[in-house]
Amino acid sequence: MVCSVRNATPEQKAAAEFYVKNLEAKGYKVHWPPRDTNQDDLIGLRICSDNRAAIKNADEIHIMWDQNSQGSLFDIGIAFALEKKVILANPNAVQPTQNKSFANVLLLLDSANAVKK
Repeated sequence: MVCSVRNATPEQKAAAEFYVKNLEAKGYKVHWPPRDTNQDDLIGLRICSDNRAAIKNADEIHIMWDQNSQGSLFDIGIAFALEKKVILANPNAVQPTQNKSFANVLLLLDSANAVKK
């Protein structure tokens, strides 16, 4: 799962935890960075490497979108490069724009997977 970690609000943390527990109750194996990636890294490179490995090993990537999360943008780029199936965990938080935007890309990736279902 891709979500805000470092600057996540209490509400974002609670929403992500609820979402993860729901997936796990359905039998999904979930890599949740606040819980499953050691966040003790002064530079951040190991965190990026650990998350890359988790994304590489995943069948699909669930994204709890936060436009202010730099780490999420990095991880979403990895998921895109590896051509992973993308599922928005909070699609109502992603607002389409009239011009090109990262939000529009995420909405398209999520809807493309909905069509494949």
